[in-house]
Amino acid sequence: MKHVIVFFLGLITLGCTAQNQTFQIAKGVKAHKDLFNASTNSNVHCYRIPAIVTAPNGDLIAAIDERVPSCADLRGSKDINIVIRRSQNNGKTWTSVETVVDFPLGQSASDPSMIVDNITGDIFLFYNYMDLDKEKDIYYLHVVKSSDNGKTWSSPDDITSQIAKPEWHKDFKFITSGRGVQTRSGKLLHTMVNLNKGLYVFGSNDHGKTWFYKDVSITPADESKIIELADCTLMINSRVNTKEGIRYVHTSTDQGETWHTRPEPNLIDPACNASIIRYSSIEDGYQKNRILFSNAKSDKGRTNLTVRVSYDEGKTWTEGKTIYEGPSGYSSLTVLKNGDIGVFFEKDEYTENAFVSFSLKWLTDGKDSYKVPVKHQ
Repeated sequence: MKHVIVFFLGLITLGCTAQNQTFQIAKGVKAHKDLFNASTNSNVHCYRIPAIVTAPNGDLIAAIDERVPSCADLRGSKDINIVIRRSQNNGKTWTSVETVVDFPLGQSASDPSMIVDNITGDIFLFYNYMDLDKEKDIYYLHVVKSSDNGKTWSSPDDITSQIAKPEWHKDFKFITSGRGVQTRSGKLLHTMVNLNKGLYVFGSNDHGKTWFYKDVSITPADESKIIELADCTLMINSRVNTKEGIRYVHTSTDQGETWHTRPEPNLIDPACNASIIRYSSIEDGYQKNRILFSNAKSDKGRTNLTVRVSYDEGKTWTEGKTIYEGPSGYSSLTVLKNGDIGVFFEKDEYTENAFVSFSLKWLTDGKDSYKVPVKHQ
C-alpha cells in the first residue's frame, strides 16, 4: 500500500509541475512583441482573433477583436470593436492601438480578416456584425477599405445580400477570420461558413466594387483559408470539428464549381483556426514554390504553435518548427517586405497576442533561405 500511495503522490506532483510550467518563445526569432494585452487596458476584458497582412508599401497591419465586457464571441457580447496596430519596420516597433470599427453599445463587430489587392493597392478588412439589442443572433457581413496602407478606413459596407442567400437570414454564418487571397487574374477570394449548410467561397471580380458567392457547399469545413496553387487550382485548408484531430483539404480545378475533398492526416489539429499563405512562386522569379502553414500542432488541445513549409503545393509538409510550446490559439501568417516570415497568434489562453518574425533560413534550420527573385534584382 505504501508503494501505491507514493506513486499516487508522484502523479500529483507531476501534474502540478506541468500546470505550473512556463514556456518560452523559440530561441533565434528576430522579433517578439505582445501587441494586444488586456492587462494594459482596464477597460478591455480581452483581445481575440488575430489577423495580419503586409500592405502594398511593406507596412504590417495587425487587426484583432477588442472585447470589452467579456471574452465572449459575437452573439454573447454587446461591445466588441475592431482595432489595429501598424508597423513600418518589419515588426520592430508598432503604432498605438487604433480603432477601425466601433459601433454604439449593443452592436458588435468581430472576427477581422483582410485581403490585399496588389493591383489597386487597396486593403479590405472584413468582419461579422450583430445588433444584440434589436436582432439577437442575426449575423451581417461587413467590409471596410483602406487606400492608404491602413492609415485610414472607409465607412462600413454591408455585403450580406451579395454573399449570402436571403433564406440564410437566421442562420449562424460568418466570414472566416484571418485573411483571403488575390489570384493571379486579380480576383479576390475568401471563405464564409454557414454552420447549418457548409463552407462557401465568395469574392470579387472588380476589385471590391461588387461581391459574389459560389453556391457550392463544401464539407466538412469550419473556419477555412483559400489559396491559389501554381497551376491555378484553388485549395482550401479547413478546420473540422470532429474527434479525428486533423485538417481537411478541398481542391478545385474549375474555379470553385466543383471540389475534391480529402483528409490531411499529417496536419494534426485540435479544431482551431489556422493560417496558410504562399511564400514564393517560380512564376514570380523565385527559385522554388513554397507555401507556409501555421497552427496549434496538437490533436487534443490548443498548444504548440508550429510553422511548416510545403515545396510541392501542399501535397506534403515539413515537420515544421515550434514557435511556442505553450497554450496557442488562432494564428495568422504574413511575409515581410525583407523576406522574413511573421506570425501573429493567440498566446497563453488569450491573455497575450504575440507577433513573432523569423527568417526562412531559421525556420528550415539552414536548409533553405530567402533570395531576392530574379525579376526584382
